[in-house]
This record gives sequence, structure tokens and C-alpha cells, in this order.
Amino acid sequence: MEGDNRQTKSGITRRRFLAGTAAAGAVSACPGALAAPAPSAPRYRVAVIGHTGRGNYGHGLDRVWLEIPETQIVAAADADPKGLAAAVRRLGNPRPYPDYRRMLDEVKPDLVSICPRWLDQHCDMVLAAAERGVRGIYLEKPMCRTLAEADRMVAACERHGVKLAIAFQTRYSPKLAVIQRLIESGALGRVLEFRARGKEDHRGGGEDLWVLGVHMFNLIHHFGGAPQWCFASVEQDGRPICKEDVVEGNEGIGPLAGDTVHAMYRLARGATAYFDSVRNGRGSPTRFGLAIFGSRGVVQMFNTGQIPDTYFLPDSSWSPGRTGKRWIPVTSAGVGKPEPLENRGLHGGNLLAVRDLIQAIEEDRQPLASIYDARVATEMIVAVFESQRAGGPVRLPLANRCNPLTMLE
Repeated sequence: MEGDNRQTKSGITRRRFLAGTAAAGAVSACPGALAAPAPSAPRYRVAVIGHTGRGNYGHGLDRVWLEIPETQIVAAADADPKGLAAAVRRLGNPRPYPDYRRMLDEVKPDLVSICPRWLDQHCDMVLAAAERGVRGIYLEKPMCRTLAEADRMVAACERHGVKLAIAFQTRYSPKLAVIQRLIESGALGRVLEFRARGKEDHRGGGEDLWVLGVHMFNLIHHFGGAPQWCFASVEQDGRPICKEDVVEGNEGIGPLAGDTVHAMYRLARGATAYFDSVRNGRGSPTRFGLAIFGSRGVVQMFNTGQIPDTYFLPDSSWSPGRTGKRWIPVTSAGVGKPEPLENRGLHGGNLLAVRDLIQAIEEDRQPLASIYDARVATEMIVAVFESQRAGGPVRLPLANRCNPLTMLE
């Protein structure tokens, strides 16, 4: 996305805008359609890596291949015997392995799903797959524990010519093209700021930042450009975190602290972005999502997946209580149009992601949510703790590639 955010001089009436997006929306719906391609003999052999009890199989990253006719799941690895047996039954009886390295050596798959939600094995699993010559990897988010690990993963994929897609399912939503047209047409006006929140449940604060904020950072990066700097605060019980607050985080995150996070970023395309998460501060329904504020209106997206809930407010004051303006639903067909696609949630996003991964391999391009996008999202997370440690803004990319929480005094 390279279009600028300037208003058109003539402006756009609501009627003309809705008519234009309806016509363009018919085109945008195509990338989000989940109808399977014509049946053909499998061209790609897939291996699945999971670990029951230590991240399991993520958000369906194992089963997605069962609906891709060009692929066949030929092997599955899981260090837990019961989990491995269940995976073999679930995935159509592929060859079982208790060790993923042995599986990669013997099976030599074309594609690999690295499924565990826990982060502590992601780097080793990606390195093992890349070094053994796989062509593509679909990796559960978040990417890894540190920027040093991220750098090693990028270097390995570059060295061996591997395409890696990260499971940012919303990045593949056809609604993103509609939002892009709102920006490029001038209907949203100049983009002024992005506001994102996590789920703010019992994981609120640092864990929410890692596990769910990563989706929001990918969308902010997509629409707003690369982050230039970060200024953030991390608190525990109403005070700045200190060394004694650092614990071993859930899901293999590593050193972690904070029940409250407030972060601000400057973006390459000129807007400012904010992310906030307060433990047990969630709304009902959830506030988890991203809002894009423009000089002519606001777009809001909630939750993640193939068809996230999305709304447009054509109100330059951002205050419908004063203006009487109404939020208009946004679908893959356009603003104010019925949704033509079946919403299959995260699974639908997975289907779009792995089809794009296969196309990326065949076209020799990067996936829409690539390893580089995954590293940027990870950097935006780590920058929060680095800013807290430094006591002020920090430039991105960060010079410190380690976990800042290990350096607190």
C-alpha cells in the first residue's frame, strides 16, 4: 500500500462514495472467496509440527491443509505420544514422528506448518525446517521471543530461499482492500492516528501485548507504514515496573512484566499509533481491535480473522452524538453493502494465508504477511519494554536485540 492520505480537492459526497465502493467491492470480494480451486493431484507434501501441552496446534494451522487440494499432509510430529496419536487421526493418518528434526530429515516435505502457540521453540523449528530445504513455512504467531531470534530466522530463510508466512489471519481479509480504498479515495481524509487495544482480560498488560497486540501491530504497519520510534510505559499495580516484577511469561514468552501498557509510535506515512492494554479492563462486547482516525471520518475493526467486524463513520468530528451521523457496516463488497462471503473466522484466514503462501512460492514473491512483517510486529512489542527501560523514546529498528527485561536494574 503506497497511496498517500491527502484529501481530494473536490471532496466526495456520501452517495457518490457508496456507489463507487459498491462497484469496486465486487472486485475486492474475489481475494476473500474460499471456494476451492479445481481438483488436481497434490503438488506439495506437507509436514505438521505441533507439541501437545506446549502450544498444541495453534489456531488450526494443522487442519487447514485438509482443504487445499494441491497439498497432502504426509507427516506429523509431536513430542507428546497421546497428542501425536490424536493428530494422526485428525489429519488423515500421516506418518507419525516424536521428533520433528527426524521427520524433516526423512520426509523432506515441501511445506511445513509450525503450529505451537508457545514461542520458545519457534526459532529452533524454523531454523531446522529452513536448513533442510523446505520451500514454505506457515508459522503460528507471535514470531519468537527476542529480536536476536527473529534476525536468525530471517537470515536462515534468506540463505535457503524459504518463504515464511505468519498467521496474521486478518491481513488476508478482503475487507482490508475496502479500507484501503476509503483511504485512497479521500473518503476517510488524511489519516491522523491509529488506536489499538488488546483483549484486556486476565492477560492484560504485557502478555496481552505479546499474544494479541501482535495482530494489531501488523495492521498498523500495513496501513501506516514502518514504525520510526516508540515511547511507552509499562506498569505493575500502578507503578513503573522494576526488576522484581519480572516473571517467566506464559506460552513460552520468556521474561515478562506489567499489568498495564501504554505505547505510542510514529509511523513512516506520518500518522501516530497507540496501543493500550489494562488487565481486567475489557469491554463487553470486546474493544479488541483497531480504529483508524482520519480528518473526514473513522474506521473501526474488531476481533481478527477472515471477516472482522468493520464499520465506517463519515464524521469529521468523530462525535456522532453531536452530528447525528451513523456507523455504516463495511463488508468485503464495500461500505453499506451485504456481506457476500461466508465468514469462517480464523480458519478462513488460514485458508487464505496458505493459498497465498503457495502463490508466493510459485511467483517468487513474499507472502502478504511475511517473515519481515512478523519481525516488524515483534519489534513493536519489544520496543515497549525497551522504552520503559530507557525512560524515553527509542528509535526503531532497535539497537538492542535482546529482551530488555533481562537488563532492568
